[in-house]
Amino acid sequence: MKKGKGGAAALLLLAVFALAAPAALAQGGSEEFPQRAAILIFAATYLVIAIGKLPGFYLDRAGTALLGASLMVAAGAISLDEALSAIDFTTIALLLGMMIVVGNLRLSGFFRLVNNQVAMRMRHPLALLATVILSTAFFSAFLVNDAICLVMAPLTFDLTKRLGRNPIPYLLAVASASNIGSLATITGNPQNIMIGSFSGIPYDVFAFRLAPVAAVGLLFPFSLIALFYRREFLNSERLKSAPQPAHAHRPLALKSAIVVLLMMIAFFLRQPPAKVALIAGAFMLLTRAVKSQKVYHEIDWPLLLMFSGLFVVVAAFSKAIDPAAILADWGPGKLAEAPFLSLFVALLSNLLSNVPAVMMLKPFVAGLPDPRHAWLLVAMASTLSGNLTILGSVANLIVVQWAAANGLKIGFWEHLRLGLPVALFSILFGLWWL
Repeated sequence: MKKGKGGAAALLLLAVFALAAPAALAQGGSEEFPQRAAILIFAATYLVIAIGKLPGFYLDRAGTALLGASLMVAAGAISLDEALSAIDFTTIALLLGMMIVVGNLRLSGFFRLVNNQVAMRMRHPLALLATVILSTAFFSAFLVNDAICLVMAPLTFDLTKRLGRNPIPYLLAVASASNIGSLATITGNPQNIMIGSFSGIPYDVFAFRLAPVAAVGLLFPFSLIALFYRREFLNSERLKSAPQPAHAHRPLALKSAIVVLLMMIAFFLRQPPAKVALIAGAFMLLTRAVKSQKVYHEIDWPLLLMFSGLFVVVAAFSKAIDPAAILADWGPGKLAEAPFLSLFVALLSNLLSNVPAVMMLKPFVAGLPDPRHAWLLVAMASTLSGNLTILGSVANLIVVQWAAANGLKIGFWEHLRLGLPVALFSILFGLWWL
């Protein structure tokens, strides 16, 4: 382990993890120790998740969630049966099914075919920017934005290099459009998937309320990117089409596209999203074109593990202490008001990341006078605030880290210059609309 401040912080956090459960078990006859252990484990788990990993160790967010959940059970803060019941398998099933479908789209070459069509038809950088934003937002709305960023970042980079353009503004467009577009539906991002499960809001109602916010929100990154990168966009230069052979398994690409279309129809017909996604994913595995093992590699298993662990951690913490009462005491009545709730969610999402923030707010929102409207506000604020900083969403991190691996630097301030006004203006519009 490295020495210095990072090592000291790691030892401190590891000590909290390692000592909380034994201390509680040593005092098994006391009801106070499981509660105290739950608070310590919860705080340490969320601290490491906010940092990204345990400094000096190879423990990432997924491992942290699993360790925190295990310690909650070991400390007696929650029983094993309660822990298993706390996991929202509806959310896990929906995510799993969506990842399998997106994996097939990617492996079939569907996105490469779309990319090639764009390359042949674009004539001006502004048109290319608009196409990148709209296509990213559309796919993110229905197919989970994190997975779409993994697809769109390399495709956008390849397209802009072929056309002789600066890739950075287009990659920033991918990140911001994926966040904003994902707001439109329950299946747009992980936090929306959880909110859909927690709230029981029908898919079509959710889309009817929030899709307009997403549509208007896309105007902000388009306008600001064009303004900040005037040399790239505000000129009369014409693009030269540069199509390349798109290697694709066309029958599988067609099958995947049809399955996605049928999924969308089923969602709007109010069929249970998890059921639809699982059936679609299982059907996509029935193929002679791609080995199942390749599809499994497309699944974000660490994300599913982190979700499962956090469900247990939050349930144990809520059993030990009432978060709703704490939040109510912290701001009597204020957090029930839309502006204060949105501001609090936006700040919490950038501090902890949006998925842990939504999980933490579950018991509080459930106790509000109009929980469905509150969940829509939480979905809006937690998603749109993801544009604020690089750390605001996993989508941002995917794009920035992919760019760095390919020799492009998107710094914190360069992202903030765009992300801050985009997040602010889109959240203000969302507040007005809701």
